[in-house]
Amino acid sequence: MLELVKAVRDFVEQRAMPELKGHTAFHARVAANALGIVARELEFGAASADGERQRLAALLGHDGALIDLNRELCTAIRDGKMGLETPGLVDHLTTTTREKVEIDQPNYGGLKRFRAG
Repeated sequence: MLELVKAVRDFVEQRAMPELKGHTAFHARVAANALGIVARELEFGAASADGERQRLAALLGHDGALIDLNRELCTAIRDGKMGLETPGLVDHLTTTTREKVEIDQPNYGGLKRFRAG
């Protein structure tokens, strides 16, 4: 599936877009960007979600479904039971956010600065 998505994205970027103008070229760029997101999600999404689930399980002290663990973390933060001083929380939030941005917007300027240290 990943190879198919990449092939279509390459076709749109390399063959179709150079032939297009105006609004149609804009829509082709949007389509190519969407295909890039899908390709990165297929390539990195499962590992990212698994890492997120493992970090949440460590923070919360038990395993579970990713969506349920995220809800529990949100509730704990909202209720003041966890905060920036909670060991591992900042690392979890930073890593999770970075991984999501790397999939959705890998050319985001803030991500480039983050990578640079």
